[in-house]
Amino acid sequence: MTQAQRIAAGSIVLGLVVLGLKTGAWGVTGSAALFSDAAESLVNVAASVIAFGALRLADKPADANHPYGHAKAEFFAAVIEGVLILVAALVILDHAWTVLRAPAPLHAALLGIVLNIVATVINGVWGALLLRRGRSLRSAALRADGQHLLSDVVTSCGVLAGVVLVVQTGLPWLDPALAAATALYIIFAGLHVMRESVGGLMDEAPAEDIVGSVRRVVGESASGALEAHDLRMRRAGRHMFLEFHLVVPAAMTVADAHDICDRIEAALKAEVPGLLISIHVEPEGKAKHHGVIVL
Repeated sequence: MTQAQRIAAGSIVLGLVVLGLKTGAWGVTGSAALFSDAAESLVNVAASVIAFGALRLADKPADANHPYGHAKAEFFAAVIEGVLILVAALVILDHAWTVLRAPAPLHAALLGIVLNIVATVINGVWGALLLRRGRSLRSAALRADGQHLLSDVVTSCGVLAGVVLVVQTGLPWLDPALAAATALYIIFAGLHVMRESVGGLMDEAPAEDIVGSVRRVVGESASGALEAHDLRMRRAGRHMFLEFHLVVPAAMTVADAHDICDRIEAALKAEVPGLLISIHVEPEGKAKHHGVIVL
């Protein structure tokens, strides 16, 4: 089991603990707002299970049917997570409307608040870890899971403040109103998760700073060549793909051109770990003079 898979498995266990705490908070209080928090935690558990399965699939080596590997499975997992978030928001809105038509005072509010605070702290710590490890491991599934947990922390803090407000003011209609507001926030969080994942499925280019670093390294490490042009990059899961045309003097031997390509690839992989590179070598008559000029 890889490190990313172990982290995803830990998310499932902690997600179940948090779900139990938040369900208990809703059960003892009957709060629609705390119901919304518990519903989102149920999505967290489902998302963690999906992320774990996606990571196992993404780690499978390339085969005849998938010569570029299975890394995009993580993006599918993140899209599914976004859909689940939207479904949870609709369920919360329906519950909030039901409670709003017949609002009732909260019960055992202090116990419910304490249970929810414990669950929120767990989510905050684990969400920050998922986001940090997802970035270092270049895992879309772990990043999406971490983003979702941290958005859950934000909603939980709002819910807790709202429950306290309901208790202090004695206005029961504030509880379902807060649940509805939580659902709207969850919808925006789900759309954000889906936006990032769809970009990966559509072979979106990496961030501009990464592309700029690649262009700089090519220019600095291609001594002996004349120009690099038609540089294109795309990301797929934890991998990034780069291809470009390298123009060399017409009289250069194949061996010398190959040595330049090896030098460029070594420098690029030191700058961007995991980068997969394809270089097409061309004679100087093919130069376009609008690419990367070799220094």
